[in-house]
Amino acid sequence: MSVGSVEAEGLCVAMVCDAGPDVGIGHVMRCLALGEELVARGVRVVMVADLDRVPWAAEQVRRRGIEIASPGDVGDVRGVLTRLEPSSVVVDSYLLPASVYADLRERWPLLVLTDGDPRGRVADLYLDQNLGAEASAWALPEGARHLGGLDYAQQRREIVRQRPSAPKAAADEHTPLRVLAFFGGTDAFGVSPRVVRLVARAGIAVELTAVAATPELAEEIAGIVPAPGQTVHVIGPTDTLAELVADSDVVLSAAGTSAWELFCLGAAVGFVCVADNQKDAYVRMDQDRLAVGIAALADLEGDSADAVARMRDLLGDVRLRERLRAACWAMVDGRGPERVADALLALDRDQV
Repeated sequence: MSVGSVEAEGLCVAMVCDAGPDVGIGHVMRCLALGEELVARGVRVVMVADLDRVPWAAEQVRRRGIEIASPGDVGDVRGVLTRLEPSSVVVDSYLLPASVYADLRERWPLLVLTDGDPRGRVADLYLDQNLGAEASAWALPEGARHLGGLDYAQQRREIVRQRPSAPKAAADEHTPLRVLAFFGGTDAFGVSPRVVRLVARAGIAVELTAVAATPELAEEIAGIVPAPGQTVHVIGPTDTLAELVADSDVVLSAAGTSAWELFCLGAAVGFVCVADNQKDAYVRMDQDRLAVGIAALADLEGDSADAVARMRDLLGDVRLRERLRAACWAMVDGRGPERVADALLALDRDQV
């Protein structure tokens, strides 16, 4: 049973997240799902993150009733938390030094989001929402609990609202193939133009919508000549991404935190591995036939015949896309935020 709003009255959860044009907003987006679940239960939620340089993300946070406190720099996180005096703390960071976690845990119940090995970061509760993480056997501090696997994948409510009741059927073969390409709120590695070029090289007729995180990327995409039968529409960061995914036949994206949202929506996805911490999930999703691994970032730099062939297979094989949709849809049910909120608020109860 979920912890009710009456039990949650007076609680404050601080969420410490990496954010910025260079590090992206993936940490913010997966904490956003948990944050809005907590707000719905009557918890005050404050996100401790540097969102001044990513105003689109800041707006997403505020409109869900989540407050923002800027730490200034990593070294000021403890100072901000001391001023807030939360009832518990959530940390989703690659930048916060491991030594800080022990100090935080001494003062507050602590939930830490990880991608695999916690690497010395101590906590009361660990969340690893990655594929296969339920089988992880990392050494944890005494009394700590591990929440692993896609049952705990964090889905924003706008995603869950768009989740179909069954996997999407194939589009009529006479309608244009609708493809959506997006690579996060900042696209820090400039992947979107490279993928648009790859689609052009694949040579299959599509109606492609590319989300450009910056005006510079939009300009670069606009200068790419599509193949015959292809049209390319360039849009900026959008609040309607879930609807665009639901309306698309194929989605092209990075193999990061948004992967599980795409699974929840039952999308047929081609992933690009844009960072080292995505490699394990990227390889496994491809091996388990849950998605098509298009290429690693380095492979997009040159003339990769393999990447073109993989893109062509995804765009040209309707039965492959149907299998991918069914497999992904079955993996993520959209209830991850509820399960994690229950576990986090149980920590708060135990401290009373």
